[in-house]
Amino acid sequence: MKVLLSIKPEFVEKIFSEEKRYEYRKTIFKQKVDTVVIYSTMPEGRIVGEFSIDSILNDDPESIWNKTNRYSGITHGFFKEYFNNKENAYAIKIGDIDRYEKPIDPKEFDFPFTAPQSFFYVDDDYRPISQRIDLEPTLF
Repeated sequence: MKVLLSIKPEFVEKIFSEEKRYEYRKTIFKQKVDTVVIYSTMPEGRIVGEFSIDSILNDDPESIWNKTNRYSGITHGFFKEYFNNKENAYAIKIGDIDRYEKPIDPKEFDFPFTAPQSFFYVDDDYRPISQRIDLEPTLF
């Protein structure tokens, strides 16, 4: 399964340059996910690539920082502010990266697109799973 994550453009570039090999999250997926589709937030506002998930670490924030900071792509101060007052932290270890040759403008989709606050599950056409017509409830 795939998820679409909203990621700030500065961090997207660090992912593509491999300076950032972990993507940090306060919450994590309930379903098994193997691919992350990258939505680069405004001002870019495009789907720019994807990466496979190598693994997902879960621990208290300071332990996560100690395990991942070398390839965090962020400062310790930023990390601490992001996880302020949180007991759990997740670090998605980035696997293989595919930067799309031509970024995708979601305004061109034939369905309404709203960037997720955190993430949502998507099909191969980037349609949020909850919007797929074949998953609509049927009446008998």
